[in-house]
Amino acid sequence: MRHKKMEPIINHKWDIDEKEAVKLQQELSLKVIKEDQLPEIQYVAGVDVAYSEQSDLLVAAIVILDASSLQIVESIVVEDSVEFPYRPGLFSFRELPPIVKAFEQIKTSPQLVVCDGQGIAHPRRFGLASHLGVMFDIPTIGCGKTRLLGDFNEPSQERGACSLLVDHEEIIGGVLRTQENIKPLFVSVGHRISLETACNWILKLCPQYRLPETTRQADQLVRKTLLQVNHGDIRS
Repeated sequence: MRHKKMEPIINHKWDIDEKEAVKLQQELSLKVIKEDQLPEIQYVAGVDVAYSEQSDLLVAAIVILDASSLQIVESIVVEDSVEFPYRPGLFSFRELPPIVKAFEQIKTSPQLVVCDGQGIAHPRRFGLASHLGVMFDIPTIGCGKTRLLGDFNEPSQERGACSLLVDHEEIIGGVLRTQENIKPLFVSVGHRISLETACNWILKLCPQYRLPETTRQADQLVRKTLLQVNHGDIRS
């Protein structure tokens, strides 16, 4: 599985306006596959992006974990500048360009990617996880710390409890408690995976902490990198 360069199968311009971005999301959302089309999972990737408070610097990280041991086998960091303006629902146009650059550098190809953000739990059913998954035609999961939209009943307090996230009578995700008596996560299909399988994977990736190891490790890496670069406050 190693040494196979990952390249997007769909390329599009990033230098577009908000109206064009919305139209592109609507078009590409039709390509999202919400059923399991997974190969054998040997490596799982986590992606995260953080921004400098002091400049237009943006740092993207990919961390590749062994799916069985959850040990890090490779990590890549890319520094870039923010090009697309802050627009709710259009974060992928800010964050995916450096993530794509990072994927093109990795030597260990993952079979599953977990994004710190949304998949189809998105107004146009095309959050960052879905955008990344469709671009590379790779199974992806959206795993957000907060809800973007939808209604849900609070799941019970035990680890593994899950309730449905629903928007206009459509199931768009799961509200998953990964640790007992801890705030749940918002899990959604990115691409080529079912909601049930996505939730099972997130639970597997959370043996000790609320967040999956993929997200934890990628988050630590972008934060460390930003601190080294500008020694200032950051947000992610």
